[in-house]
Amino acid sequence: MAKREAAAPSKRLYLIFLILIATAGWWLWDGGHLTQWRENLFHYVDNREITTLESRYRPEQIIEGHRKELFGNEKRTLHNTIVKYYPYLLLEIKYTTDDHKTREGVLLWGMNNGEMVLNTETWETTHGFRDCLECKASRNDFKVLQALAKKQGAASLDDLQKELKVEREVLEIWVEGAKQKHLVVQKGNQVQLHFENPKLVMVPETKVKQSFVSKPLGENEKSSKTYSRSQMVGITQAAFGSDLKIRSEEEVFLPVYRFEILNPDGSIQASEWNALTGKQMVPRYLAVK
Repeated sequence: MAKREAAAPSKRLYLIFLILIATAGWWLWDGGHLTQWRENLFHYVDNREITTLESRYRPEQIIEGHRKELFGNEKRTLHNTIVKYYPYLLLEIKYTTDDHKTREGVLLWGMNNGEMVLNTETWETTHGFRDCLECKASRNDFKVLQALAKKQGAASLDDLQKELKVEREVLEIWVEGAKQKHLVVQKGNQVQLHFENPKLVMVPETKVKQSFVSKPLGENEKSSKTYSRSQMVGITQAAFGSDLKIRSEEEVFLPVYRFEILNPDGSIQASEWNALTGKQMVPRYLAVK
């Protein structure tokens, strides 16, 4: 009995000691006493090497080739050039085609705009997946969307039923679900995609023609993500079904130049340009359709 009574205070002292150590550690970390050390640590982590597509254009080449677009006829001058890296998720996949054959390839998702890159040579992308991400579209939603995409964006319920090979009651439930998410609209017996100039592909593959390189990441060079890795994986599985197998995944980056132009009135006009294509990046809210 004496041993048990002696052990109880010992445990309490040990717990008090742990609490004091934890409190002191938090005070040092959060109270500014180790601010410089903490900043150095975060700076080191943030500046690790990244995998990026190799730039084909230098900033001065783009400026020279698009001088009129950038500076116009007014007395504008180049104020600053900033290099940014946009995040993408590169998935190595295998999937089945309509003729029941297995294919292997890669899929590149934009983690800032939610769209799939179709070809890195032109940087052509899909249009419509971002809306699907925002409303958490299901596999059944995508079945309706892709069936409509095969029909140039619109079809009757009868044609959809033939295409999807499901009971009418099941189809109506699927269509109603897609309508509630504002992915399709229905006018009488006609159902159509609710996107302007939709581009929803059936084949989950990106044509990658550029090489990847490793480089150290500079301070504040990484652009923030709008969508997470789990969201990208989720939309891939919802869009392309259970036959698609993700074999590996890696976060890669697209180099982008941001040109800040000084106007005569002192204001700054900024635009971003793709370092692979040499073309201007369209803002997310004005995405290419």
